[in-house]
Amino acid sequence: MKVLTELILDNYKSDILTTADVVTLSKGSSDRRYGLVKRALAAEEIIQIRRGLYYLAKKYQRGPMNLFALAQRIYGPSYISFESALSYHGWIPEAVYLTASASIRKAIRYTTPLGIFDYKRIPCADFFYEVNRIQNEAEDIFFMASPIRALVDYIYVYKKDWPDLKAIAQDLRIEPENFNEIKKEALQGFKENFKSRRVKRFIKMLEGNV
Repeated sequence: MKVLTELILDNYKSDILTTADVVTLSKGSSDRRYGLVKRALAAEEIIQIRRGLYYLAKKYQRGPMNLFALAQRIYGPSYISFESALSYHGWIPEAVYLTASASIRKAIRYTTPLGIFDYKRIPCADFFYEVNRIQNEAEDIFFMASPIRALVDYIYVYKKDWPDLKAIAQDLRIEPENFNEIKKEALQGFKENFKSRRVKRFIKMLEGNV
């Protein structure tokens, strides 16, 4: 009888695993599947992130750990945003100590063996406006905010009232030339999708400066 890690490595590309994946990979009763998971946990071959969600232990991982894809599995619908997205795009210089996401659901934080995953609620008519779908070779999928979407989300959640681009650059340590990447045609959509006056003031300021 193959152990769970053998089934994963032989038949499954991703290092992230759910209970539903175990059902697909293994045959037999629910008791057998439960036994496979229990033995893999006891042998420290998989790491439990939350109930029904697991990650292969480091010695079995087939590529760099994908915390962004894991964030999507922990709590959704959601996408990577705020400082995590700005760091991903190279807009802020330092890596962030947690994985920050926007969610359509209530705000919540998960502290896991692989790090902290923070979710802030963003009410938006088109929740995935200026958000890109990314898939790696292991077929892990995550959704990533564009830099301007990450900034809009940041303003909404942290109630920022930046008067100009210089203030944003100083506050978040963004290089001024990065603002040249913002496309004016994308700005109108934020005014249509967000009711927040603070966001609308921010977009109006950008329209006059980019």
